[in-house]
Amino acid sequence: MLGQMMQQPLLISLLLRHAQRHHADTEVVSRRVEGDMHRCSYAELATRAQRLANALQLLGVQPGDRVSTLAWNGYRHLELYYAVSGAGAVLHTLNPRLHAEQVAWIINHAQDRVLCFDLDLLPLVQAVAPQLTSVQHFVLMSDEAHMPVATSLPGLLCYETLLQAAEPRFDWPVFDENTAAALCYTSGTTGHPKGVLYSHRSTVLHALAGALPDSNHCAATDVILPVVPMFHVNAWGLPYIACLVGAKLVLPGPRLDGESLYTLMEAEGVTLASGVPTLWQGLLKHVRAQGLRFSSLRRTGIGGSACPPAMIRAFQDGYGVEVMHGWGMTETSPMVTTGRFKARHAALDADARVALQARQGRVIFGADMKVVDEQGRELPWDGRSAGELMVRGPWVVQRYLGAEEDALVDGWFPTGDVATIDADGYMNITDRSKDVIKSGGEWISSIDIENIAAGHPAVEMAACIARPDAKWGERPLLVVVPKAGVPVDGETLLRHFEGRVARWCVPDDVVFVEAIPVGPTGKMLKRRLREALLGPGSA
Repeated sequence: MLGQMMQQPLLISLLLRHAQRHHADTEVVSRRVEGDMHRCSYAELATRAQRLANALQLLGVQPGDRVSTLAWNGYRHLELYYAVSGAGAVLHTLNPRLHAEQVAWIINHAQDRVLCFDLDLLPLVQAVAPQLTSVQHFVLMSDEAHMPVATSLPGLLCYETLLQAAEPRFDWPVFDENTAAALCYTSGTTGHPKGVLYSHRSTVLHALAGALPDSNHCAATDVILPVVPMFHVNAWGLPYIACLVGAKLVLPGPRLDGESLYTLMEAEGVTLASGVPTLWQGLLKHVRAQGLRFSSLRRTGIGGSACPPAMIRAFQDGYGVEVMHGWGMTETSPMVTTGRFKARHAALDADARVALQARQGRVIFGADMKVVDEQGRELPWDGRSAGELMVRGPWVVQRYLGAEEDALVDGWFPTGDVATIDADGYMNITDRSKDVIKSGGEWISSIDIENIAAGHPAVEMAACIARPDAKWGERPLLVVVPKAGVPVDGETLLRHFEGRVARWCVPDDVVFVEAIPVGPTGKMLKRRLREALLGPGSA
């Protein structure tokens, strides 16, 4: 017998309509590429998104067409989030930190028809334009006053001029909730990047789960700052979550240094900010150096790469900011787990609580996970048995764009991460399958080594890689960026590991470098590090 309830597709336009109707005067604040601040309400945002939807139709954009963006976190990018998907087309966010050749390859592979970009990214677009085979319109996300006098781009259009010429009313269409809404490509550390198409249904469900108390714990009283870029997995769903709960949204633009972020947080009363550990390093460094405090920030979401326990302690013990450590990937929209406590953990001492928070957490509702051995057999949840992490859920990819076969194994997505799960369901990633170190038949977690090293007061950043060894097969090599003005030597650092890890896990050597290569999303590029220190082919 069927239920007797209304049928309403889960569409991204519903999120914007909700914010417009029920949180009309709530602010969206943006630091613009032009250098000034921009403020608008959700009501004004919704009207501009409707104008934009009309403007895109006048450019010939049809349902299913891809509209790409090369842009930072700002209100115009947010308007594209809702206008493109809401009209039935596909929003394709491009990473402007990629090499020009890779940007061109991705645009051509996705068959983007319109490319919208921020003012400071004009040189990149001019460089890739001759290689593009599908783009019919280039739109500079600016006003007439900032349009270039001369450009090599054919028929360059002005974003604000397009909006002004378009009608302010657009009736958001209703269609199948499984329709593609957004497109994001994997980082492509090996081979070409792969396209992941998110549906309206998956995006709305992901936003609902991301707002839950045991997830981001978002409410209308929050002021949310997505430091994670809007071009990277939809800023972890925060632009959708903000509309869903009616929270004030603060968008930082391209300036993500510690001073710029702190100034913005304090000026706008930010309560929740999310980003990768490398960006939080800069923020903590700034507040320490200046003797500052956070007047409004209450919690921070940290993901993209493992968060060192030292960073958790710094935020929580030093500044009273709760750390929410999570895990996900492009293929999972991205949120799968967050490190929120259960009731029984209230009795734990401070060190035990931080140790638990340093894990990647437990699944949010809608997702599921398991770890399997090399034969695909599920391993026990004992916190010790390590295997490949497998995930599933309504916002997990089934098939990559253009692929003929599913990416799943028996209905589960193989993540390529090596992990354990404890009896309470807390998952702990010990390595990427390609980064794990096997020494004398025993596995050594490079992430554990990095976290211990990061806890030393003289270490700014640390990476652990496998170095070939004639006797043991592989041995861990510690690579360290030292803090400026803090003297340290390799012997001192290796003594720091005593009592913290088994003796055979202690690195054999320490290499000091000026910088560790970091990818476009803030992750350490260990492949490049191995090639630089150990020679070509070592990866």
